[in-house]
Amino acid sequence: MFPTPIEKSSRTWQLTYQSLLPVALVLWLLPLIAVALFSIKPAGDFSAGNYWNLPSQFAGFENYGRVFLESDMPRYLLNSVFITIPTVIGAVALSAMTGFALGIYRFKLNLAVFFLFVAGNFVPFQILMVPVRDLTLQMGLYNTKTGLVLFHIAFQTGFCTLFMRNFIRALPFELIEAARVEGIAEWRIFWYVVLPLMKPAIAALAVLIFTFIWNDYFWAVVLTQGVESQPVTAGITSFNAQYRAAYHLMSAGSIVAAIPPVAMFFLMQKHFIAGLTLGAVK
Repeated sequence: MFPTPIEKSSRTWQLTYQSLLPVALVLWLLPLIAVALFSIKPAGDFSAGNYWNLPSQFAGFENYGRVFLESDMPRYLLNSVFITIPTVIGAVALSAMTGFALGIYRFKLNLAVFFLFVAGNFVPFQILMVPVRDLTLQMGLYNTKTGLVLFHIAFQTGFCTLFMRNFIRALPFELIEAARVEGIAEWRIFWYVVLPLMKPAIAALAVLIFTFIWNDYFWAVVLTQGVESQPVTAGITSFNAQYRAAYHLMSAGSIVAAIPPVAMFFLMQKHFIAGLTLGAVK
């Protein structure tokens, strides 16, 4: 029923696996390698059709210098920080509370409310483009960081609630009962008993949501425009001129934009893996 572990396979298959794994890794990383290579090429290489060969000269310092010093990239990065951090905090905080309510309390509409949260994840987000844009215009939140933050919190809370509710249901319910016997208030049970046990799940969810929001491009283009509120994913397109695209600067900007979520993952890797695998084995 389950695939045979590679350690228990034949020696021939192990050697084949070990030889194909680096090839698959290179193919998977090829787009990122190409972007990194483009980011150190001079603009003349693209005019001359030098797309995949080595750079005619190293222009990395010039390209990255122009990205930081001669463009609005620092402002776009700051906008992404002001959008992503509040969204992560809001979505995780709301989902922790709703997950606690749906995972601990038993009431008639418990399952229906839970399905209501989950159902939003099955709606194609493209069909929400027009109504969400009209709603932000009516509320005066169009082209604002606040509007983008509120939308992301609302849209991500469903997935986060699914994650948190299932995690909380796996916790020992005897701890909740023991706290109730001692006469502890429900909010204290959540704050002092359940929340400390949720730290691995919170860390894993924070990394996921941070990556989702930081890398969002669709809603950044739909709900914002201009340097005042656009995040870095949409701001990279500002390197496109009227008649030509500055691919070397776009590539350098893409590498800069990819650094924060990669750094976030490596800093939180231990907690991220612990949150995803907790309860997987006994």
